[in-house]
Amino acid sequence: MRKVKYTQQNFHEKLSTIIDEFPRLDDIHPFYGDLLHVLYNKDHYKLALGQINTARNLISKIAKDYVKLLKYGDSLYRCKSLKVAALGLMCTVIKRIGPSLAYLEQIRQHMARADVDVQPYAFTTKSLFVGHTDYKYLRYQVIDTPGVLDRPFEDRNIIEMCSITALAHLRAAVLFFLDISGSCGYSIAQQAALFHSIKSLFMNKPLIIVCNKTDLQPLDGISEEDRKLVMEMKAEAMKTVIGQGGEPTNEEGVLLTMSTLTEDGVIAVKNAACERLLNQRVELKMKSKKINDCLNRFHVALPKPPDQKERPACIPQAVLETKAKQAAEKEKRKTEKDLEDENGGAGVYSASLRKNYILSNDEWKEDKMPEILDGHNVYDFIDPDILLRLEELEREEGLRQEEEEGDDFEMDGQELSPEEQEALAEIRKKKSLLIQQHRMKKSTAESRPVVPRKFDTDRKFTTERMGQQLSSLRLDPSLAINRARSKSRGRKRERSVDRREGDDGDAMDIDDNQASKKLRLRNKNARRGEADRVIPTLKPKHLVSDYVGERRFYLVV
Repeated sequence: MRKVKYTQQNFHEKLSTIIDEFPRLDDIHPFYGDLLHVLYNKDHYKLALGQINTARNLISKIAKDYVKLLKYGDSLYRCKSLKVAALGLMCTVIKRIGPSLAYLEQIRQHMARADVDVQPYAFTTKSLFVGHTDYKYLRYQVIDTPGVLDRPFEDRNIIEMCSITALAHLRAAVLFFLDISGSCGYSIAQQAALFHSIKSLFMNKPLIIVCNKTDLQPLDGISEEDRKLVMEMKAEAMKTVIGQGGEPTNEEGVLLTMSTLTEDGVIAVKNAACERLLNQRVELKMKSKKINDCLNRFHVALPKPPDQKERPACIPQAVLETKAKQAAEKEKRKTEKDLEDENGGAGVYSASLRKNYILSNDEWKEDKMPEILDGHNVYDFIDPDILLRLEELEREEGLRQEEEEGDDFEMDGQELSPEEQEALAEIRKKKSLLIQQHRMKKSTAESRPVVPRKFDTDRKFTTERMGQQLSSLRLDPSLAINRARSKSRGRKRERSVDRREGDDGDAMDIDDNQASKKLRLRNKNARRGEADRVIPTLKPKHLVSDYVGERRFYLVV
């Protein structure tokens, strides 16, 4: 029963983790929902999760039914058979949802990967790549979308639909990269046509036209026709302002140039996009209805000076002079890192470990001093006053020993008064009596160990000596001697019961012969006796058969 519950609990936890950690299409952002539908087919995704949920419920039901059967099992064999059947059914359910688990594993691997391929040709980005950046202490999310071709909406593939989905659902600043060098295989006119075909996706979003690859072709070097197309794209980008219905906005930050090879203008593009997105979010907050509930709580106070007089801090002149003097005298201490930079850097400068030695003469710091000289350790003789210090230590040790000897004195009684001497004598007498009583209790016969006779070779522990000692003490030794003899001697043999009249002496022999004859035949035929182990039925039917419903199954082992 415990194994069935444990297995069901493990399966339930694992399957619940899979169901809970995968995103639910109804709860996530519409952008991610459409992206999942484009990449993995929403119907297949829901069907796979539904099959896993069904398997979890089936396993719980199987465990519930078989635990009930195990509770009323009538034998150990039946319980073991039910356990095997329950675990087998659970494994069969898990085996049948194998394709669904494999499909979800492929989705998980596809979601978690971040293998970005960078190539000089077009269409290297085949999915959405997400990164992060910081601007004015705020975290911004950057999404790299695949390229889009200028063709009808129905003809676009899954890769292009990822970009369309991101542009349609996300409230973000859009950077439209324009290759003005023409090395991508598409002219500026074709890129401008693509821009005008999808410009409806840029409405109500901050839009920036970024002219890339300026290291190959600067913006001033393009033809007049191409410049005219770029200016038309810039005019369309200036119309993307929230709530103004196509009114033009500020020209700054709408048309920018950059080069990813030389990293020229990359930071300016990032700052412009973050700034415009931040301004848009602030405007949305200001136009919302909740801002009125918050504005009445804020109050910005700007104190106005009553006159035009300057009122600097009043610091005494003596304090200023002291601080100036301290700043002049205080020199910055050079560290080993500063010395290393001044003397050639790492690998050239070698730090000296002896320059901080405190010696009588600074010239001795760099002298080479051996560790062993003439068979002696040099560090043992480095102190010139070592002998004087040793004498002081020995003298101090002697004084300490004398003090300890003076503390451990014995009371001889000569310095005591007569009354104190009498009290001391009584204490000592009482102490000796207590010691004698304790020794007598330990030496009694009951507590003293008994010496075996084989070890008493000198015959010291005998009843005769014990009687003599007790008689010398004017005590009766008879009871002690009888008790000692009763413990050492065993019980005497009693007289046997007389045979009854009429019994012959050969009667028992006849009985023994008859009994041996009866056993002889049984032993010769190897018959089983009363003490032999008996198994009436090798395969009892109530243990090897199982009855379920109207069908009967026989399990033969």
